[in-house]
Amino acid sequence: MKKWSKYLLAVLLVCAFLSPVTAQAATPYKTYTIDGYGYVTETQTAYTPYKTIEKIGKDAFVSPADMCISKDGLLYVADSGLARIIVADLEGNFIKYIGEGLLTQPTGVFVSDANLIYVADKGAKQVVVFNYEGEILETYGKPTSPIYGSELDFKPMKLVANESGTLYIICEGNTNGIVQLSPVDGGTFLGYFGTNFTNISFMDLVRRIVLSDAQRAKLLSNIPSTPTNLSIDEKGLIYTVTQGDYDLSLKKLNIAGNNLIIPDAYDEQCAAVATGNYKNIYVASSNGYVYEYNSEGELLFVFGGRDDGRLRVGLCSKVEAIAVDSNNRIFLLDSDKKQLNVYEPTEFTNLLHDSLELYSKGRYEESMEPLTQVLSMNTLFDYANKAMGRAYLQIEDYDNSLKYAKLSKDFDGYSDAFWEIRNLWLKNNLVTAFLIIVAIVVLIKVLKVLQKKKGIFNPVKQVWEKVSEKTLVKQLKYSTYFMKHPMDGCYGVRRENKSSWICSGILLVLFIILSIIYKYFCGFLFKTVREGSYNLVQDIGVVLLVFFALTVCNYLVVTIKDGEGSFKNLVSAYSYCLMPYIVLMPFVIIVSNLITYNEYFIVQFGTMCIYAWVVILLFLAIKEVNNYSVKETVAVIFLTAFTLLIAALIIFIVYMLCSQVIDFVSTVAREVVNRF
Repeated sequence: MKKWSKYLLAVLLVCAFLSPVTAQAATPYKTYTIDGYGYVTETQTAYTPYKTIEKIGKDAFVSPADMCISKDGLLYVADSGLARIIVADLEGNFIKYIGEGLLTQPTGVFVSDANLIYVADKGAKQVVVFNYEGEILETYGKPTSPIYGSELDFKPMKLVANESGTLYIICEGNTNGIVQLSPVDGGTFLGYFGTNFTNISFMDLVRRIVLSDAQRAKLLSNIPSTPTNLSIDEKGLIYTVTQGDYDLSLKKLNIAGNNLIIPDAYDEQCAAVATGNYKNIYVASSNGYVYEYNSEGELLFVFGGRDDGRLRVGLCSKVEAIAVDSNNRIFLLDSDKKQLNVYEPTEFTNLLHDSLELYSKGRYEESMEPLTQVLSMNTLFDYANKAMGRAYLQIEDYDNSLKYAKLSKDFDGYSDAFWEIRNLWLKNNLVTAFLIIVAIVVLIKVLKVLQKKKGIFNPVKQVWEKVSEKTLVKQLKYSTYFMKHPMDGCYGVRRENKSSWICSGILLVLFIILSIIYKYFCGFLFKTVREGSYNLVQDIGVVLLVFFALTVCNYLVVTIKDGEGSFKNLVSAYSYCLMPYIVLMPFVIIVSNLITYNEYFIVQFGTMCIYAWVVILLFLAIKEVNNYSVKETVAVIFLTAFTLLIAALIIFIVYMLCSQVIDFVSTVAREVVNRF
């Protein structure tokens, strides 16, 4: 056996050496997207690392500051350390230098469709325009217009140009906006473009009002941020990114400088922006993350990350620029690692891009084929479900459009599809519905006549009269009187024993049931919870905890403040105050399932009226049950809120102490077990 084992081991080793070996490194990052509820969720890998370019030709990068890919597929890299523009093909093969010996510190480069190379030379404080051969055609220095500002310096950092040659330049330290120069007359200053706005908090406003001039002078100046980078698309729309500008970090500016999008996700460290081949937008953060949006600012993917020092392919240290070639490969310029990272799209991403292209061209039915393949790979990719729903909407298949809109939580698409479905239903059933209403009205009148002549409902009336004599039924009926006449109702609760614990419990149970029904079964446009997720124990517990906490705290306060109501009176009155919700909320729930965004205000207004009615009843209940004045009632309400806050604080402290005691006991127990 030992002999045969040696022979077998030798054969396996020979086979291992002779067989070809394929090394496949896993992607060093995860890819995420945003679902219909706005939560970040992991999805398929969208882009994989393709290659790393560390040098072009014989020279390595020194201080790469910017890059651009021209329409003819050439790569232009502005290296401020080498003071020149490096031209290469997309595989990193050297072609030539531009501006060698002519530039001082190039920090930005842009190539027009006519192969004019625009360079932002920060060191020379000018913009230089080269032709393809590297000859200087024009230079633009600081504008002489007084509108520019005589005290402002001109240090161009990044730039783009439109078809007419108008320049859009980001200058270091210029917070007025993007400098707009016309090529006419050696560079005419057209004004500032896409100026960012300042944000002032409430506390800042208070400080400015209260503090003296000398104290205000010591505060930090509230000035707008300077854009970090910019890009331009084939239609002349300008895209800017600004670090620390929150949801306005990415802007899509039209010719008037108005922002057209607000992205549903952003990175406060955004460093560069570029447009893709399908009207999509790419944003790179300085820490290596890449965000891909559609033309409306909806996030498709986010991937990448910061290199932790292990030099893994695909991770960056400090991104300066981003570009996209005709094959949808993404190029990231990393100034710290002095290299270019190239990423290629996966099959999943290519299919999604194909659908975007077909949809943008109006070929909605054809766009469904790649979307179907995307969903076969990931049925939970909400953007694909949303795009599928929009495509069905365009071809007037409203049932399927509604289905996919609901899957993707596309509220706008759902509203549009439901509007069409409702219109078709009304068109086909309006006459029938009218006849049914007429028949019901006639039937009611006939029944009234029969009751008057024959008394056909007398047995039912007799049974109802007997039931109505029951004490509990009287108390429940009194709750409807209470909500219409709260002052008299409070007197009945306090003096005439018009309430009971059972009645209060029934009303509270009805309130809980309706609140749960509204939360989980209201119209899709009003739903705030995930489909299929239920947490009934928590829902019931929250209502009971809030109701009894408020009631107990209020009882403690009114006891001290000489209130005349007992605890039973308070519980009964407060449960009666819930009657507007109990009576009207069923109608709101029904209406919420029948309306679109055009009638959205109906449910909002109805809900607001219900809550306002309940609040008014609660105020009057505190006042009348305890025989307070309005001033005393307001004081009691504030004291109740304060008491509730103190109680919550005490409970939190006790909880933390108990947690620490439990942790201590557990630690001691584990130590004892380990020692034994």
